[in-house]
Amino acid sequence: MKITRLLALVLILLSGGISVLWSISIERASPLGMVDFKAVYYGSRCLIQHSDPYNQDEFVRIFQAEGGKFPSEPVRSHFFRRAVTVCINLPTCLFLIAPLAMLAWGQAQFLWMFFTSVSLIVAAYLMWDIGADYAPVISVGLICFFLADNESLLAFGNAAGIAVALCVVAVWCFLKDRYVPAGILCLAISLAMKPHNTGLVWLFFLLSGGVYRKRALQSFAVTLLLAIPAMIWVSRVAPHWLPELHSNFIATSARGDVNDPGPASINGTTVIDLQAVVSVFRDNPRFYNLVSYIVCCPLLLLWAVRAHRTQFSLENAWFALAAVVPLTMLVTYHRPCDVRLLLLTLPACTILWAEGYAIRWIALLMNIAGFVSAGDIPLTVYAILTRNYHENIATIRGQFMAAVVLRPISLIMLAMGIFYLWIYVRRDPQRGLP
Repeated sequence: MKITRLLALVLILLSGGISVLWSISIERASPLGMVDFKAVYYGSRCLIQHSDPYNQDEFVRIFQAEGGKFPSEPVRSHFFRRAVTVCINLPTCLFLIAPLAMLAWGQAQFLWMFFTSVSLIVAAYLMWDIGADYAPVISVGLICFFLADNESLLAFGNAAGIAVALCVVAVWCFLKDRYVPAGILCLAISLAMKPHNTGLVWLFFLLSGGVYRKRALQSFAVTLLLAIPAMIWVSRVAPHWLPELHSNFIATSARGDVNDPGPASINGTTVIDLQAVVSVFRDNPRFYNLVSYIVCCPLLLLWAVRAHRTQFSLENAWFALAAVVPLTMLVTYHRPCDVRLLLLTLPACTILWAEGYAIRWIALLMNIAGFVSAGDIPLTVYAILTRNYHENIATIRGQFMAAVVLRPISLIMLAMGIFYLWIYVRRDPQRGLP
């Protein structure tokens, strides 16, 4: 076992190293640079210099005063302005980034990529640690693919990398009952940075009762301790930050803008919530939001009732998480970088594989599809293959084909969520599947 674990660690480190080196080359070659990290870095710089980050004019002023440049190509420049200078990051996220924002851009950029890389590798290894007890080969194979294909996440510097990794670490700490204080802090930071990513994971522990509810409440208390000084700081610098943030959300989600889930988005088809699929049939926010909630809410309600009423067991906990993580991607705005939270589905897949029932093949295919759909290389290849795809969306058949071809990630998340929810609901907490 020691040799196996050592070999797995070497493979995981090599896979992570490949991703890091590749992402560095992409970041240096791209005119956008670490576009996502620039949004939080310069937003925090605005606060440090007593300027309102949620006011685009003030953001641009600080950005340019510190040597920031917009891409020369018009389309990229327009995207850059919308993605960076229209601040939609929460005050807690800007507050947590402040120590790095006090450094020069080069130093902060290096440290952010380092922290993101290390946290993802640690999170991946911890999930392998769980999966190796059931199916070590499948576990290390999926983990290595996951780590080797994280280039854009690291190159663009999205905060989802650290938020997802910290959430995974927290889950491992709670369910293994080891380093619990570190787990509480990790989950609290993750909630403070990206609550729409890890909120339902936190809810699972709250619903589970007992010591796990205690862990959830402790994490929430630490989140509040982080949120209070962040709110005070931002409110003093930018008294109108809340309506400004709300306006920025609306502006960037408007038809044709960077966070628009509809077909007209200038950011292509990278929004992966269920609204992105429904918008193909009717590009109207009232319609696609309503339909998405009608589909997702009953699934989440069934999951919540099961989590609250079921006698807790470690294996059932992994199935609960495997069900809710894909559904998390569908309810609200998410991008492929957020799909890295699928790491939490790995233990459930390996448990089913070890049990030997025929359904294990479906679980494996689901996880492979999920991991591949989040990978940068498959997404790039798929985008090239479908860039000339045209379908008459005036017909029902054309709309269905466009949804399947152009929005595959959302449909994969829906299939995974329903599959693992079905397993979770019918599974005996003590004896497993019949």
